[in-house]
Amino acid sequence: MRHVFQCPLRWSDMDAFGHVNNVVFLRYLEEARIDFMFRLAREAASPGAFTGGSVVARHEIDYLRPLVHRHRPVAIEIWVAKLGGASATVAYEVRDEETLFARASTVIVPYDLEKARPRRLTEEERTFLTRYCDDEAGSASAA
Repeated sequence: MRHVFQCPLRWSDMDAFGHVNNVVFLRYLEEARIDFMFRLAREAASPGAFTGGSVVARHEIDYLRPLVHRHRPVAIEIWVAKLGGASATVAYEVRDEETLFARASTVIVPYDLEKARPRRLTEEERTFLTRYCDDEAGSASAA
């Protein structure tokens, strides 16, 4: 299953070449990831999910088509591509009905803010993330 986040575009997202700047894509992915992990997970799993924090260990983005400013949002589909004991890789597609603009992935590591070190996924976090495991690149379902 995939979660779909509708991300609004801002005029300031554009660069001198007339399309959304590559760095802005990271902000879009962050907005989708925050919605997924901190809103959806807490609503679906429990209020304690991901409250200890998490950090980004790696980003990877393939830019496929230029994205230009428009008034309708762009859809960011997010799902879990890999689940480990102390990390998860989330994958994304930035798209609309006609066009796939980018594919990306982020390795996230749960983090204990008080101890200032990585931690293992809790059982409730793992249960939530498992529901969004999707290794079929072509299938999408809104959550």
